[in-house]
Amino acid sequence: MKAASSLSQTEPEASLEDRFRATRQLSEALVAPLSDADATIQSMPDTSPAKWHLAHTTWFLETFLLRDHLAGYTRYDDRWPFLFNSYYESEGARHARAARGMLSRPSLDEVLAWRSHVNEAITPLLGRPDLTSLIELGIQHEQQHQELLLTDIKHALWSNPLGFAYLDGGEGRTVRLSASPEWHEHPGGIARIGHEGPGFAYDNEGPAHRVLLEPFALAGGLVTTRAWDEFIADGGYRAAKLWLSDGWAWVQRENISAPLYWRDGEHFILSGWRERDPDAPVTHISYYEADAFATWAGLRLPTEFEWEAIGRGHSAAEGNQLDEAASVEPDGSDSLFGGCWQWTRSAYLPYPRFRPVSGAVGEYNGKFMSGQFVLKGASCATPRGHSRATYRNFFYPHQRWQFTGLRLAKDL
Repeated sequence: MKAASSLSQTEPEASLEDRFRATRQLSEALVAPLSDADATIQSMPDTSPAKWHLAHTTWFLETFLLRDHLAGYTRYDDRWPFLFNSYYESEGARHARAARGMLSRPSLDEVLAWRSHVNEAITPLLGRPDLTSLIELGIQHEQQHQELLLTDIKHALWSNPLGFAYLDGGEGRTVRLSASPEWHEHPGGIARIGHEGPGFAYDNEGPAHRVLLEPFALAGGLVTTRAWDEFIADGGYRAAKLWLSDGWAWVQRENISAPLYWRDGEHFILSGWRERDPDAPVTHISYYEADAFATWAGLRLPTEFEWEAIGRGHSAAEGNQLDEAASVEPDGSDSLFGGCWQWTRSAYLPYPRFRPVSGAVGEYNGKFMSGQFVLKGASCATPRGHSRATYRNFFYPHQRWQFTGLRLAKDL
């Protein structure tokens, strides 16, 4: 496969139309190294084919912008909403998620032609002030799927015994030793949590509210692969006392003994199998693993409120985030953001006075507030500028195909 070209992001101060165009182009650049077969496969029910991500984000725009707000618009193909709706019950029946890899048709080229059609049709809507919020949601939604596209294709290529690479010749990013303080200390007290004021945020980031924090400290760096090797060598995956009950059952049932994509001295990255760097952040770990490691280390995971209280003092635009496909692998930068999403000990629940937005887009976040945990920060696959201190990513505790890692906390 050929390496994708540079994917530099449009500056945040650029116009809405420029950011929309840049986002749509980035998705297509991410798929450029893939064949039609690569873009069609689905390696497990949690993932989706790359082609499906391209189509679903286009369905989102066609459904919530063009169908509802462009007079006289006719769907590109009336059969495709059934295929590319994800979980919007109000939009009717849909193809089973676990069977998305069976969609050999439409082809990748047909999906790209549909995208081009929608991009052109949406042009007259991009200047309408009444649609600014909905267009912004379309941009943010597609950025989320860009990250999913990369993590999903990584899992798919790793699942092939030959370990094909998404990008040729890359060795991953050069690891930079952290220059951050050993701990970020916080005196505790009442903290303001959640989004307020101007700027985009998802509905689950608000309303802003007060929480009481006890004095704590957040580690200045992410846990490294060197530390994780020590955890393994000390029997971390064999010591039931370190694990939550559900986590220990998961370890036993799934025969877990290391992070996902690890084998002796190596790990699988988007440029293939490579020797692990001991100073790079550990990633592709579950909540269960993160919690067990924290217990082994005599520390704990932070709450999402603690992380946000520290994160508000750091630039969300810094760190190892998605600028070009050749660098999609965590490094050891000293930023609180980037590298990998960081598990917190906080359950993904609604904030006080939370109300989902009206209409179908109200299904976007609220209905998933059950059985999942919050992650903070951003990863090397997150488009730069997408995340912020108030951002609430969330996954089930056993999931680890995303770029998930951990940053430890302690009480003061």
